[in-house]
Amino acid sequence: MKKIVIALGATLALVTAANAADLPRRQPVPAYPAEQAPIGKMPIGKSPVGKAPIGKAPGPVAARY
Repeated sequence: MKKIVIALGATLALVTAANAADLPRRQPVPAYPAEQAPIGKMPIGKSPVGKAPIGKAPGPVAARY
C-alpha cells in the first residue's frame, strides 16, 4: 500500500511539473524604433539551406593521415 501511495505521489508531481511547463507566458513587447515596424525585412532565401546542387554526387573524399 505504501508503494502505491509513493508511486501515485511521484506521478502526480511529474504531471504537475509538466503541466506548469506548458502554461503560456506573456511575451515582452518588442522595442521598435520610433519609425514603423520592420515589415518585409526578413532575409528570406539568403541562407544556404537547400542551395546544394541536386542530383550531383559530391566530390571524392581524400583521407588525411
